[in-house]
Amino acid sequence: QVQLVESGGGLVQAGGSVRLSCAASGRTFGSYAMGWFRQAIGKGREFVAAISRSGDTTFYTDSVKGRFTISRDNAKSTVYLQMNSLKPEDTAVYYCAALYSYSTSTYYTSSGLYDYWGQGTQVTVSS
Repeated sequence: QVQLVESGGGLVQAGGSVRLSCAASGRTFGSYAMGWFRQAIGKGREFVAAISRSGDTTFYTDSVKGRFTISRDNAKSTVYLQMNSLKPEDTAVYYCAALYSYSTSTYYTSSGLYDYWGQGTQVTVSS
């Protein structure tokens, strides 16, 4: 069982930056591939970024490439999402998710594959 707690959301102006953190419980964080998803009001949950369990492989949805960076610190059982050059369309509740992975270098983009989810943190970007 893994519990995930996101933090770092808030209100930011367009063009600004925010770093989200997702702290995981348990001693096997390094066995889990991690992902960030988001859900805007009236829309479905959308993939944002993913990182392999080792941290050596990452993947991003096209709309955030070059602006967002996912990273992880396995010693701290934490995954991060650095969000730069924010746009109003980035406004959403952001969720982190964990997936037990036998592969050290595989990332996962499908929300249905993830086993554990955090409660979400709101990011609001004002224009």
